[in-house]
Formats: sequence, structure tokens, C-alpha cells
Amino acid sequence: MVRRKALGAVALGAAALTLGTLPAQSAYAAAPGSAPAAPAPATAPAPVRTSAPAPAPDTAALRAVLQRALSQGAPGAMARVDDHGETYRVAEGVADRESGRQISTADRFRIGSVTKTFSAVVVLQLVAEGDLGLDISVNHYLPGLLPDDRITVRHVLNHRSGLWDYTNDMFQQTVPGFEAVRNKVFTNQELIDRSLTRTPSPAPGTAYGYSNTNFVVAGMLIEKVTGESARSAYQSRIIEPLGLDSTKYVHPATAIPGRYARGYLTPDEAGAPLVDSTRQTASWAQAAGAMISDPADLNRFFSALLGGRLLRADLLAEMQRWAPTNAAGTQHYGLGLRRRDLSCGVSVYGHTGTVQGYYTYAFTSKDGKRSVSSLANTSNNGNVLVTMAGTLEATFCGSGSTGSGAGGGSGAASVSGTPAAEAPAAEAPGTDAPERGARLAGVYEDIAPGIARN
Repeated sequence: MVRRKALGAVALGAAALTLGTLPAQSAYAAAPGSAPAAPAPATAPAPVRTSAPAPAPDTAALRAVLQRALSQGAPGAMARVDDHGETYRVAEGVADRESGRQISTADRFRIGSVTKTFSAVVVLQLVAEGDLGLDISVNHYLPGLLPDDRITVRHVLNHRSGLWDYTNDMFQQTVPGFEAVRNKVFTNQELIDRSLTRTPSPAPGTAYGYSNTNFVVAGMLIEKVTGESARSAYQSRIIEPLGLDSTKYVHPATAIPGRYARGYLTPDEAGAPLVDSTRQTASWAQAAGAMISDPADLNRFFSALLGGRLLRADLLAEMQRWAPTNAAGTQHYGLGLRRRDLSCGVSVYGHTGTVQGYYTYAFTSKDGKRSVSSLANTSNNGNVLVTMAGTLEATFCGSGSTGSGAGGGSGAASVSGTPAAEAPAAEAPGTDAPERGARLAGVYEDIAPGIARN
């Protein structure tokens, strides 16, 4: 029997569930069919530490990062920081190249793979309710979907399933690949079938390998267990309770409602004009990357998540069982959640997003009390992708930080706006696309190689 969400018992109404009133661990403190949350300790509270306060966000450094992104080809770039009740907004360039309208932190945009964190939260809520088990085979819930019964729910959330990322083939050529799917509506099964043209490799659980296919599977699990669409699950479980008024799952509609920044896709051919990629179904991404939001909503979401307001404490801890994703050991992945270790010794938590025309960084502090969401309205431009990581350094390390925007790796602008090191030069357009994408992804970010063009 399909079990439905259990939010009603704790009255998670949108009006009552603002960040100020949302109780820690919310609906998932003692869900049926799962282990109870650990009892509160009987001992006295630990003494308050007397360490120096974190430096304030450096808005001048933020502006320098955004200006550098513009110099590298982004039409516009912006960032919003929410810090213990204070808000900082910085924006440079345009939201619309044709009209010249200035970009603003009030603009909505396509958040790409930041969607994965929303999907992971819903899956983990279903684990809390006893409807899913992290270490149970996906095929137990979706019989015959995958060719290997050893692939578990955990494996798809932490990218250790071995499932091939179908976008590697779909976007071998940047603009032609995009135009072929811009208005197409896929079923989840069609996307899975594209992945399964390649045998899963390596064996489940043995190696990390970022793949959009994993979160298509996650979306299918959500729909099977709840008996409703992924859109409805996001809406009732996250969007309405948190009051995320600008966050939408509009798939398969092609338009972004309300005020928004247009997105511009960089072609493979050097010097070719940018392509306006704003209108698209994003059906190729679905639960892996089809959501729309704005910086205020993303900051609220990640603040609520790391603040313990969306998941039971033990499941938030499961979300933060990390695997390193870069050679420097400064980037890690958990269950639909990233960790970045910055130059000042601070770790931040969130996700990056890449979808045609948009690069997003959305991260928060360990306690969820300082958050930043930044956007450049271009994509397939590796230099811009690296540079925008500098918004994390400027936000969390503050004035005087000399760390690179890539969280300690090479190839990023420093937060002062002076190049710490130039990103690797773009490879020739004739280079084989999947291999080129894989190399760029290794340098810049562990995003899917199929959309990691330079």
C-alpha cells in the first residue's frame, strides 16, 4: 500500500512554518517505522566557547568576484548573503542582454543541480516515515528498473551507483545538443533507458561518480512511494512549509514565471555568439535539476536544512557522510549535499547548479545562520564557473582572505578580484566532447561532464 506523507500530525502549515518558528527536527522527530531520535542528554549544557567571531562577509570582495565573472563572459552576476538577520545584496551586469535590464537578487533563475538537495531531502523524509530504507535495493521499490539489485537508495543519493550519466551523450555538442532537447518532454523511464545503453560501472558502492541518472531514480522513488508527482512532493514538504514563494518546479512548462534573469549558453566554437537558453522544459534534468528559485529562497532552504528544521538529526547526519570528490580534498559529497572546505578553515554546505545558461552556488554555514546564493547567467564557461566559487570565500572568510575561489584548489580568482591563477585554457573545439568534459569537471567542479564544457 502506498503510504502518504505524515506532515499533518505536526501542523506544518505554511503560515506557521517560517524560519523563526519552525521547530528543530520538525515532523521527523519520531516517525513510524524508523528509529527514534536520540533523547536529550541529562547533563548540563556544554560551556560556551570564547573563540573569536567569524569575520563579516566582504561585500567589496563579492563585487570583485562578480565583476571578474563579467570580464570572462557572463552577462550578469549577483549574490545575496543572509547572515544572522542581516542581508547583503550585490549585483553586476544585466539580466537581459536585449533590454539591458540590470540583474537583481530579486530575479528568479534555473537552479540546475541544486534541485538534487531538494530531492534528497524528500527521500530522507520518506526514510524517516518508514517508507524507504537507505540500504535497501532500488529494485525493491521499483522492480526491474535497474540491472543490478545491489544498487541501493543510498547509492543513488551519494553517486555511488555506477549508473552512466546520460547527459554525456546528450550534450556531446553544446548548442545542437541543447536545441535537440529544449522543447522535448521526456519520461523518467526514457532517461533511465538512455543511461542503460551503457553497463553500470564500477560495482555499486565502490566509487564516487557524479551522474544525473541517480537523481532521476530518486525522483521515481519519490513518485512511487508517495503516489504523487515530484512537483507535489516538493510543494507540500518543502516549498509551502518554508514559504519559498519564488521556488517552482514548472516542468514541463518552458517559461520562468515572474521576474527572472535570462540564461545564456556559451557555444563550443570560440567567438560564436551566446545562445539565449532561458525557455526550455529542462525535462532532460527532472528531479536532478529542473527547479527554479531565487537567492532569498535558496538561503532560507539551506539555512533550514542545516539548522535541523527539515530532517531528523540522525538523517541530517547521514546526509553528511562525506566522500572526497577532488584531489585536493577540499570538496566532498554526502547524500545530495556538498561540502566545500575554504582557505580560512571554514567548511560550508550546499550545492552547485549548472543548467544551460545558469551557474549557481548556494551554501550555508554548519549552523545554517550564514548563507549565500550566487548566480552567473551563463554556462559552459569554465572560467566563470571557477570564479563564482569565490563568492564562498568572500562570504565566509571575510576581508583579507587570500584563498582561491575554488575552495583551496587552483584555477580561481582570489576574493580580492586579482587572479590567484588563471583557469586552464579552453581546449580546441575539435577535442572529443565527453573526454574534454570529464577533464574540465575534474578541474572545476564534480558536475556532470556532459554539461561541463569550457
